[in-house]
Amino acid sequence: MFAPAVHRRAGACGPTKALEPGNLINEIMTNAKPRRSTKPRVSAFAAQLLEQWRRLALPASEAAIVIAVSGGADSTALLLALDELIKADKLRLNLTVGHLDHGLRPDSRKDALWVKELAKRLGCDVVVARANLKAASGAKKKSQNLEQAAREARYEFLFKTALKKHADYVLTAHTLDDQAETILMRLIRGSAAEGLSGTPAIRKLKSDANVLLVRPLLAWAHRGDTEDYCRLQQIDFRLDEMNEDEGFSRVRVRKQLLPLMKSFNNRVVEALSRTASLLNEDAEALADEADRLLELALVDPKNSETKVPSLSVSVLLQSPAAVRRRALREWILRSRGDLKRLEMVHLVAVEKLLEGDRGGRVAELPDGLKVTRKRGMLELSGKKGLKMRPVTTRIRWG
Repeated sequence: MFAPAVHRRAGACGPTKALEPGNLINEIMTNAKPRRSTKPRVSAFAAQLLEQWRRLALPASEAAIVIAVSGGADSTALLLALDELIKADKLRLNLTVGHLDHGLRPDSRKDALWVKELAKRLGCDVVVARANLKAASGAKKKSQNLEQAAREARYEFLFKTALKKHADYVLTAHTLDDQAETILMRLIRGSAAEGLSGTPAIRKLKSDANVLLVRPLLAWAHRGDTEDYCRLQQIDFRLDEMNEDEGFSRVRVRKQLLPLMKSFNNRVVEALSRTASLLNEDAEALADEADRLLELALVDPKNSETKVPSLSVSVLLQSPAAVRRRALREWILRSRGDLKRLEMVHLVAVEKLLEGDRGGRVAELPDGLKVTRKRGMLELSGKKGLKMRPVTTRIRWG
């Protein structure tokens, strides 16, 4: 399964001959050869990773890093490339491999053992945990699918591992192909520009913590690149049969929709990524305008620790709809702490409350929240513990 690294040492010196003191300098100068660097050259894949690492301004030394490794080609390639860069003295990092066994497949325990063995051979710390998502999914609401539950469990595990290891960075191995699939899935659902901006290269793992989630392969690596690199390193990565199960919408996009789109444009994956970057620039500019509008529209309550500020309808109406919707979204995010299950249809419903002069109208939001128009104000209510949180930090480098 693993190919041990082969280290070759320079051959031993041959027999020497006695030198007269007067001929010593001449002999040294005659036999002198240009000095060569003892540092090994890195592969093209590792070199591209290093270039992106520097572009994202990630630490080159004295940093604790948690890297999520499933055993598949993408995460295995990321781990191997980082190991290559560390051994070539290009980076000086303390790596911890994190693996969560979701308990969804009979072979999942074998994957965990495989990852532990790989980490051991590379000299990395490793943390492995198991989640029984089959049992947990029964308690979940039907609207939350298994894929989402697995994602949430995985990020919670990685966050706890980062805290345990005092790491400020968690790495995942999402590629250009993953980005294209995400954009198409969001397009199908009718997402706005923020959603169609794709997955960010860097973001906070949790809004109230300083641990950053980093995807260093996202902007340049294809799935085929990671597979080729693993083969170059003579590592047989693990295969997950769930990645072939077209019962999952992402797999259908990968196996059906993207191949069809490639028949029109063979570089559609790169095109989607480029479009996402352009939309992200537009979304960031609109978000800045929305922040300014929100600050103008906020009407502070008497006790800001226990009640969410209302919004002035007249102030909101002074801005274009695209800016208003983003301001409303930020208002809900700061009050609620997250945007889970909040969709464009909910924002449109809230925006309709701005029409006309009649008060008393209500827009329903997920989790029992509601927005009510009263006396020229929008008020958010319906959940204990609502309070206005600090301005969210948007990090979308890459």
